[in-house]
Amino acid sequence: MANGTHTELYVSEQVVVLCTCALSFLGSSLIIVTYAVWSDLRTTPRKLLVYLSVTDWLSAVSYAFGVWRSFRADSLDCVVQGAVSTFANTSSFFWTVAIAVYLYVFIVRSSQRSADSLVLVFHLVSWGVPLIITVTAVGLNKIGYDASEVSVGWCWVKIQAKDHILWMLLTGKIWEFLAYLTLPVLYILIKRHIHKAHAALSEYRPILANRPQANSFSSMADVKLTLIPIIFIVLRIWSTVRFVLLLADSRVRHSPVLVTLHGIGNTSQGAANCIMFVLFTQPIRTRLCAALCCSCCCCCSKCRAEEQHGSPQEPPPQLDSSAQRDEDASSRAQADR
Repeated sequence: MANGTHTELYVSEQVVVLCTCALSFLGSSLIIVTYAVWSDLRTTPRKLLVYLSVTDWLSAVSYAFGVWRSFRADSLDCVVQGAVSTFANTSSFFWTVAIAVYLYVFIVRSSQRSADSLVLVFHLVSWGVPLIITVTAVGLNKIGYDASEVSVGWCWVKIQAKDHILWMLLTGKIWEFLAYLTLPVLYILIKRHIHKAHAALSEYRPILANRPQANSFSSMADVKLTLIPIIFIVLRIWSTVRFVLLLADSRVRHSPVLVTLHGIGNTSQGAANCIMFVLFTQPIRTRLCAALCCSCCCCCSKCRAEEQHGSPQEPPPQLDSSAQRDEDASSRAQADR
């Protein structure tokens, strides 16, 4: 699998990762489009989700380009792709944690005003810090060909740089570790607060028991709060494992299974967010189904109209007989003359 310091990629690995990139591209685009189309869904948490989807969209595009090119040496497009993916990936970590912090302040601290006041801080940190890190790394010539040692075909930190471990930490890994620690803690605190609130309203349960729809919404929200940190960790852990194996100088990091899991995990965040916050959100799912049905009906109606318009129509019989009578009369008049 390894050729010197270069991890060879199989075509099957590239195809799988390109497919997950495409799914993340579509998923992130769907989140952005639904937010733009339906104004009543433009809540602050969903707005933060849109910002996260923008970073996932950029990640999917840059990773797809890197996997497709499968770089073998430093080049201008390698540096550009590495810079874009570094910025987008790091920003994605910050926005993921920012959403958890917002929900914690909004739900646990019961202060929407305080939560909304944090949005500006989220912008400054989630866009500013990754931008500063990426510009600095590019300026110091640290971004480039990494021989797929901790990537899957795309460019990141130059593997030949003497301080490449430090820059791998600064351009992603340290923020990834912090997200591993922060997300579970915040979502556990949110879940505990919600469960305590439900227990405090236990005397109203006989009334609420007759409202299965409300119970299903509450159950789905509880499932999402559980899945968000779990999915993040499950997707990202493979890149962390390969980074640790790089530190240990273990050749296991070249394993085709581990490389494939790394590629799928790093490129699937947009698709996972779409599944949780679009396909598993009933109001949005209902609207999407209605929009698809409407589009299909309109398409069928248009096709029928085009078929009727395009088919040759015979003139009405009365018009044919009238024209024939006029022609016969004209012939008799000419014969009389």
